[in-house]
Amino acid sequence: MTDTDDRLVFLDEEESAAGSGQTIAMLPPWRVLIVDDDADVHETTTFALRDITILNRPIEFLHAYSGAEALEKLRADDDIAVMLLDVVMETPDAGLQIIRVVRTELKLVNLRIVLRTGQPGQAPEMDAISSFDINDYKTKNELTRNKLFTTLTAALRSYDQLKRLDASRLGLEKIIAASNEFITKPGLKSFAEGVITQIAGLLGVTPEGLVCASRIPSDSPEHAAEQLKVIAAAGKYCHFIDQDLNRISAPEISAALTTSLTEHRSQWGSNNVTLYFESREGHKYAAFIDSSKAIAAVDQHLLEVFCTNIALCANNIELVSALREQAFFDRLVRLPNRVAMLRELDNALGGPDCGHQGLAIIDVDQFSSINDIFGHHYGDSLLRAIAERLRAFFPHCFIARVAGDVFGILGRRESLTPEAIHRVFAAPFSIDRVEHPLSTSIGVVHLGDVQGDGSDGIQNAYIALKRAKSSGMGQSAYYSEAIANETRARSRMLSDLQRALLSGDQLFTVFQPQYCLGSGSLTGFETLVRWRLPDGQFVPPSDFIPIAEHSSLIVNLGEWVLRNALEAINHLHRNGHAGLTVAVNVSTVQLRQPNFLAVLDQALTDSGVDPTYLELEITESAAALGLDQVAGLVRSIRSRGIAVAIDDFGTGFSSLSYLDRLAVDRLKIDRAFVCTLDDGSSGRVTEMIVPLGKHLGMKVLAEGVETRAQLARLRALGCDEIQGYLIARPMPLPELEQWLLTDADDVLKRAEPA
Repeated sequence: MTDTDDRLVFLDEEESAAGSGQTIAMLPPWRVLIVDDDADVHETTTFALRDITILNRPIEFLHAYSGAEALEKLRADDDIAVMLLDVVMETPDAGLQIIRVVRTELKLVNLRIVLRTGQPGQAPEMDAISSFDINDYKTKNELTRNKLFTTLTAALRSYDQLKRLDASRLGLEKIIAASNEFITKPGLKSFAEGVITQIAGLLGVTPEGLVCASRIPSDSPEHAAEQLKVIAAAGKYCHFIDQDLNRISAPEISAALTTSLTEHRSQWGSNNVTLYFESREGHKYAAFIDSSKAIAAVDQHLLEVFCTNIALCANNIELVSALREQAFFDRLVRLPNRVAMLRELDNALGGPDCGHQGLAIIDVDQFSSINDIFGHHYGDSLLRAIAERLRAFFPHCFIARVAGDVFGILGRRESLTPEAIHRVFAAPFSIDRVEHPLSTSIGVVHLGDVQGDGSDGIQNAYIALKRAKSSGMGQSAYYSEAIANETRARSRMLSDLQRALLSGDQLFTVFQPQYCLGSGSLTGFETLVRWRLPDGQFVPPSDFIPIAEHSSLIVNLGEWVLRNALEAINHLHRNGHAGLTVAVNVSTVQLRQPNFLAVLDQALTDSGVDPTYLELEITESAAALGLDQVAGLVRSIRSRGIAVAIDDFGTGFSSLSYLDRLAVDRLKIDRAFVCTLDDGSSGRVTEMIVPLGKHLGMKVLAEGVETRAQLARLRALGCDEIQGYLIARPMPLPELEQWLLTDADDVLKRAEPA
């Protein structure tokens, strides 16, 4: 979307604001609190939104530069609409701590909170966002003027709606109190029962009667009886409840109610009364009450006034019913929603049949791609078709839409097997005359394994779903304590890694030498990161690097490694080791960042290192970004004089045409292929990669070389360079310097051909 498009989103509101200056001046401003320890952020935000009006009201900015100052302002002022809150201030989780106090202690439930951070790796977990009712989360570099305006408008609109709901709630309470509190239980049925009781009380008679409602407003008498249903009954008429009016065995009552509903009037009989009232939405109601005597004129007037009050209450009952439907029902797919599922789970977990029930969470694989390719209208139709099929296959289960493309099924354990659920999706879905096959990932939890409430049940099912998705599309998994422990361990590792990166005393870089077979000399080093815990134990990179990539912490970690590598090679050059290069691994997540090249340029500028001494290693997984984008990035990187290598070549999924288009400087053969070279009959993949790289004009480097037999085979194949324990292990910079001075020459001589 272009900037122009961003502005058009709120064009009507802006024009309205501009054309009614007098109205704006009379309205109080929206109060927005900026909480950030960076004064520039305050100034930039205020400048970006100067003279802006939102929903016909100006904005008044309040400022806090610490968590304590923010809480002080919030305690003193409960009319703040939005808080723009920095995640990281005095502490890494200062923002979340403020939110905890705001929601749990100050009880500011209407305040809308927009989290902002300049460090994408500090993004809060999904659990934190849902638990603390965070309205939005943005990185600071996302918030252009238009996007900041859009985000703030959405938050203020939400705040305004919540305030209006509060006002409606208070009004409803007053109306109910003014009507002698005859609505003691929620729902239309209870309301109607209250009408019978109150009318009988006003007349001083026993509650004997019924209330009928016209569900579909119509002035057509010939169809009225078909639309009329008894919604409440008392005394001797209680057996009429829920019957169609034209089917009850009391013609005089049916006629009286039908007349009142079709002619829109009350009727006074010698021993009964039929009262008519209607809501603003056009729903019509009539109440028939037995009376042992004729109704006096004064009592008739009293009942007419009472009907006016009843009509007001009917309006609010329908409003409450609509709000309840909104709260518990998904209109798009006509299924209960996540809130309804949580309520149903709470009931099931507290029931006697808990041990025999299960919950399945179903996620449609690659649904976002379907939306992108076919459009949201198609995606919505597909979701509706899925909902209909789930209802047909599981008629006795509770089915809900718990997220965008995620459905939940609660029912008997024996029914909710992955095999049964996969059968729902065995046949393709026909949408707009297009046959669309689907696969799903499924997580299942038995309620007997849930310790807690409905939220814990859904969380456990999601843990199982995450395990299923980690195995690929169309997979399923059951929740177990072992899986939960592993998930919690990964979460703890992420938190520990965030703290380690901030503290700077656990993570460090090491450098592994790279050796040229042709010249018999060192060419440079690959930079690797190591994590040593306070107790001295090491966390394997294979454990923490994937977690860093999944959480986007790899963005900050990758920049830290890059800067360390540039400082190291600069140090080596100054100390007599000129000409050596340094290689740095770059994650696909880093390449996806819009400011990647700017970060790279700044790191080079700050270090003063000539770009020709730097090499960036990318993996074949970068193909996920798309060929055009990756090829453009590679061209931009190489245009700066920086070399580019494909790391772990042969283990990914890219095609040869992809490799040809990228035109990188070096291929690195993965150690999984190199280790097969000890066996003289194996190593066929390596035998293909070496000439392939040379044919494409690239140097070929073999990783993980540990034996002289492997070295000999690689030399015979014409491999250009090697790296591995045969030359040296990865070393911290001080140890590397010592190795270069004392051991390097002897090691390199041993690597020369016999």
